[in-house]
Amino acid sequence: MHKSLSMIPVVLAVLCMALGLSGCHDSKGNPDAAASNVPSARVTAAHHGDISRVLTLAGQFQPYQVIDVHPKVSGYMARINVDIGDVVHQGQTLAVLQVPELKAQLRSATFAMEQSKEEITRAQHEIDRAQATYSALHAQSERLKEAAAARPGLIAQQELDNAQAQDLSAEAQVDSAKAAMAAAKQHMGAATADEQSVEALENYTNVSAPIAGVVIWRYADTGALIQGGTNSNDQALPIVRLSQSSLLRLRVPVPEDDVQYVHAGDQLEVRVDAINRSFTGKIVRFTRNVNFETRTMETEIDVDNKDLSIAPGMYANTLLELEDRKNVATIPMEALVLNGKQQTVYVLDDSNRIHISSVQVGLKGQNLAEIVSGLSPGDRVVLGGQENYHEGQQVNPLLTSAPASDSVHETGGTIDIKAEENEGGSN
Repeated sequence: MHKSLSMIPVVLAVLCMALGLSGCHDSKGNPDAAASNVPSARVTAAHHGDISRVLTLAGQFQPYQVIDVHPKVSGYMARINVDIGDVVHQGQTLAVLQVPELKAQLRSATFAMEQSKEEITRAQHEIDRAQATYSALHAQSERLKEAAAARPGLIAQQELDNAQAQDLSAEAQVDSAKAAMAAAKQHMGAATADEQSVEALENYTNVSAPIAGVVIWRYADTGALIQGGTNSNDQALPIVRLSQSSLLRLRVPVPEDDVQYVHAGDQLEVRVDAINRSFTGKIVRFTRNVNFETRTMETEIDVDNKDLSIAPGMYANTLLELEDRKNVATIPMEALVLNGKQQTVYVLDDSNRIHISSVQVGLKGQNLAEIVSGLSPGDRVVLGGQENYHEGQQVNPLLTSAPASDSVHETGGTIDIKAEENEGGSN
């Protein structure tokens, strides 16, 4: 009995050793049991891709030019040829004024010019007469001088003096006739200028279109007294208002923070919901000045509108690409870990062990970030839960697909035409 009790500790020791050996055999000899102790981690590969920032802005179409057409002279409206909505071409007669006194002034100016022509003709005849008289008297004076020289004392000195005086007088008459001709020509020039001036005023009674465009308003009717628009301070009403709508200005207000990205020639995608039309435009000009109240800069795109399908005043939504990175290394944002001021990623090596690497981040999109340095396309990085892992730790990678390219959309204000119509209907 005592001997049997003494064997119990030995048996227990043997059992413990057997169990220990069995446990060691399972942990070292069974690969599945060893793998179950390695944590899993979601990973993805860095890609070659594109990242961009796009600004969405609301714009409004404006005519390229708007002109109030005034007549140069005052008069009564004899006829108006256009009305609201009419398309006119440059030089087309819009209206005709009746100014009776201009016709009288034109007749008077024409008469003065004809009179000047007669004065010139008369002056020319006077020149011809004076030159003929001068030629005869000069020849007579020369002959007397030659005879007196050949036979001294034959001709009295008084007769020689009289001949010379007549010669000089005739020469002076020629000069006087030429001066009269010059005066007559000056009178002719003045008369011609007066006639041209009155004729120009007469032509102003036909009011023509200075540009090709659309009549967007009409201010006068037949028989109305129209005041001439002679200066900018005049409060006289125009006859019509013309809008150059075949070429439009699309004006968009760019927020202050994005002004630095605006350059002439940059392309925008334009969507006009009112007519269900989309097209690409280019920035042509901008004010280079930020509005103090709205903190925006007016930017313009010229839009060809020869078919007049877009009406001035319509709204448009535009997409302006602020920044763009092509063919760069990209990873999801959740792969980045901020360590102090340095961005880091958890990279897996060929044996699936983690190495913490510092990276330089470039442009950030909605879900992806550009990696400027510290990572190459194809490198695998851990997605999320990085606080559960440490340097050198082996993990079981669970490969997760991620897009290669991304675009972040910022809005500076959009126009929802349907929402505005619904609000208008509810009121």
